[in-house]
Amino acid sequence: MSRTVEARLAALGITLPTPAAPIANYVPYVRVGRLLVISGQLCFGPDGKLTATGQLGAAVSIADGQQAARACAVNLLAQAKAALGDLDAVVRVVRLGGFINSAPGFAEGPKVMNGASDLMVEVFGDRGRHARTTVGVSALPANAAVEVEGLFEVAD
Repeated sequence: MSRTVEARLAALGITLPTPAAPIANYVPYVRVGRLLVISGQLCFGPDGKLTATGQLGAAVSIADGQQAARACAVNLLAQAKAALGDLDAVVRVVRLGGFINSAPGFAEGPKVMNGASDLMVEVFGDRGRHARTTVGVSALPANAAVEVEGLFEVAD
């Protein structure tokens, strides 16, 4: 295969990290037939530290939240690579689910989630366009600003 997805990641200056281990009683991904479900990924950066902590609409700006969502998407891709061995096996990004650590009344979660959605389209092109849910929550593990889960269609 031509490794198109990895070439796009390299062009974007993105190196996939070692996938994070689960922090509780679950697995990082499950493959059922041609579907790959990836558990929620926190916004860990390349240094292994959270890129943003706290609540959007309070201590965290929309721009910082978008970068955190992008970091979550990078971590989703790292898990997908661990599951598949080759990201070109992704046929389609089907769905992303975003959880935004939100101060009361914060209603700009969809703008924050664009950080993850935009990366999927940058990396996969039209195959990266997906359905999406964005939910504001009052807290996330480790006080992360954003968590994103994913559903992918993959080749046989």
